[in-house]
Amino acid sequence: MSQVFRSGNKALGVSPEGVLCVLGALLRSGPTLADMVRDVEPPSQQRVRGASLGLPAEGPGSLASFGSRIGAFLVDALGSALVAGLFTAPRLPGNWALAAFAAVTVVTLVAFGQTPGMRLLGLRLAHPRAGERLAPWRAVVRTALLCLLVPALLVDADGRGLHDRLTDTAVVRER
Repeated sequence: MSQVFRSGNKALGVSPEGVLCVLGALLRSGPTLADMVRDVEPPSQQRVRGASLGLPAEGPGSLASFGSRIGAFLVDALGSALVAGLFTAPRLPGNWALAAFAAVTVVTLVAFGQTPGMRLLGLRLAHPRAGERLAPWRAVVRTALLCLLVPALLVDADGRGLHDRLTDTAVVRER
């Protein structure tokens, strides 16, 4: 027991009974547990992906899942390796596959708003201003970061990679 609450200690003018009485009065006059539980907001895991971007929760225009974005990337990487292999045959394409990936990605994003892999999986790149084509600088920066791979794996609460956050874009479902 502390010095303050020892029986007979009146140095602070507070007795243990007085403290308990004040605490009891505060608890009785304050909100009940039911009131506090009712007022609690849902946890952040319950928030809708893409809501902060003004995108729907599901269907066309909603954020693409991580798995579908990885699938589109793999289709594009394999296609680029095959294209580069046509020029380097009979040897393996090596870094030429990365150069082909970058060229195909930038050209198709600027021209069509989606890469061949995105097209195959029903995805597209959402532009910050609806109805406009993607600026070439956005496509180049996004692709350069995607080629590094790590920025694409660093995702925010909405599931957008760092390369999309820096270029103010998002991969969304087309259908």
